[in-house]
Amino acid sequence: MTTNDSETSGIKSSGWKEFWSKEDWWAVWLGLGIVCLAYIFYLAGSSISWIAVAPAKWSTLSQLATQFSKNGIKYVALLAACLIVFTTVVSFVGQKPKAFIPSFIFIFIFSTIIYVLGSWDQANRYNLEPPLMALALGLFISNVIGLPRWLDAGFRVEFFIKLGIVLLGATLPFTLIIWAGPVAILQASIVSLVTFLTIFFVARKLGLDHRLAAVLGAGGAVCGVSASIAVAGAVRAKKEHPPIAISLVVFWAIILIFLLPLVSRVLHLPTGVAGAWIGTSEFADAAGLAAAQSYGNLAGTHLGISGTAEQALASYTLIKVIGRDIWIGIWSLVLALISVTVWERSETNSKVQIGQIWWRFPKFVIGFLIASVLTTLIVHGNTLADYNKLVKPSLIIPITALRTWVFTFSFLSIGLTTRFRELAAAGTKPFIAFTCGVIVNVALGYVLSIIVFGHYWSAIVTH
Repeated sequence: MTTNDSETSGIKSSGWKEFWSKEDWWAVWLGLGIVCLAYIFYLAGSSISWIAVAPAKWSTLSQLATQFSKNGIKYVALLAACLIVFTTVVSFVGQKPKAFIPSFIFIFIFSTIIYVLGSWDQANRYNLEPPLMALALGLFISNVIGLPRWLDAGFRVEFFIKLGIVLLGATLPFTLIIWAGPVAILQASIVSLVTFLTIFFVARKLGLDHRLAAVLGAGGAVCGVSASIAVAGAVRAKKEHPPIAISLVVFWAIILIFLLPLVSRVLHLPTGVAGAWIGTSEFADAAGLAAAQSYGNLAGTHLGISGTAEQALASYTLIKVIGRDIWIGIWSLVLALISVTVWERSETNSKVQIGQIWWRFPKFVIGFLIASVLTTLIVHGNTLADYNKLVKPSLIIPITALRTWVFTFSFLSIGLTTRFRELAAAGTKPFIAFTCGVIVNVALGYVLSIIVFGHYWSAIVTH
């Protein structure tokens, strides 16, 4: 990750120009614009599903062909809208549209294929979550096949992930935190704090830089890829730090996709309990969702797994998507403050410029919080049942579909720009530090989900 201009040339070097020349702010404007547009259509008794197209579940190629014959124009409209909006953004941040457009078309085509595969009715069985497939495909193409470097112009990893985080806020109203209950928030907070501190201090003990230690810690404590990028900006991390953290997050997330459901199956855990353990232990939302769904599907089979598939997804969502992901903003703010007032001050022996905390703080996190507040105001007065029946289908699901598209763009771009040969230079120390966090995470998740709060998760209500 590169540092922002405002970070390298002084506190107020860019002034008002920041608002239209930085990816962070563009992610905020676009994300909040989408939320407002969705709300306008919601008030009119409609939705933005006409542009937020998403493949429906399919089992045969004939069903898939029928879908595309019916909704093909919507995919073209979405591509056109993305090209117009994203090309405008890259123009303002100083990139040539002529280089971006063909590259993004390449990303969109592959993302569509990936999204469609993720909607296959057997996708859960094989853990074919769109973001993870995008990452795997991107890694294969970049490291085995190879791509011309000119295509890199459209692989706007940070912009896509920042926009996705803002849209994530819109799907996480603060009301859900209340509905989640104190147990979910308490468990998620314990895990976030303990895992971060474990990875950070082990990394520092191994001699790693403060900034890399912070990026690794955030990747393990919160929402892997998103948190790594957010915190990297907050602490002014070096360019090579986020890819290291992202690679480790992906490595362990893929292993835990298979390991956690397998162990839960051996232990015959109720689906709600297993979902909570997965939510506590996994590092990536997509990976955890795949694991929770695969285990939940075992309910009611001859294996004797108690509970329902909905309980596995509900407990996972409460812990991971709500409880842990809200820590993105908290860690970004705290670490920006520590970086400016402690780490950099000790390195330069210069006077602390408190204004740097503002310029350093990832602005898209502000968008995340505002989007969450907006959605909270919208759903205020609804019960959880009304939210699931009325608000979610018309307002939240279309935004979630766009979020999935953006995260797929991001994960595909991450894979396409990650070269394992370049990451090998990082050595084994980051791997050791992160792996210590994995061990603590999984063990602590077991204790909290099964021993301490097992009675709560086994009886989790899904309606």
